[in-house]
Amino acid sequence: METRAKRTAEPDVVTAIQQLVRAVHAGGVEPRLLQLVHLRTSQINGCSPCVVAGVEGAKPHGETDTRLHAVAAWRETPYFTDEERAALALAEAATRVQDGAAGVTDGIREAAAAHFTEEQMGTLVLEVALTNFFNRINRANRVRAGAGW
Repeated sequence: METRAKRTAEPDVVTAIQQLVRAVHAGGVEPRLLQLVHLRTSQINGCSPCVVAGVEGAKPHGETDTRLHAVAAWRETPYFTDEERAALALAEAATRVQDGAAGVTDGIREAAAAHFTEEQMGTLVLEVALTNFFNRINRANRVRAGAGW
């Protein structure tokens, strides 16, 4: 399977994306948790380069192989805190909005809001949205893990 896109993004687009990434990283959420959210969102969407990026991005922040392998089954493992579980549930609900899925219910939002400030909630939602953005671009262009960007 060959990558479809043959050209790079326009400079203004790259600048805008960089500003969004900076905003996420300045939003008061631990980088390790942002990487877990990125990883879970990318797993749901089947975006191999973003799954690899999520794993590689989490390790410098102290993430373990055991936890990284368990992200896909986070509900069934003892490895995640209540705060992390709330963020992962939010990420899943915000990602799975197709075909009439409930999306972020009041219960999911309230569970997350019990652990995060409003600013952090906005940051988590922006991280999920930005990850979905990258996932969809990669999937539409058939970008595979190891192909580089």
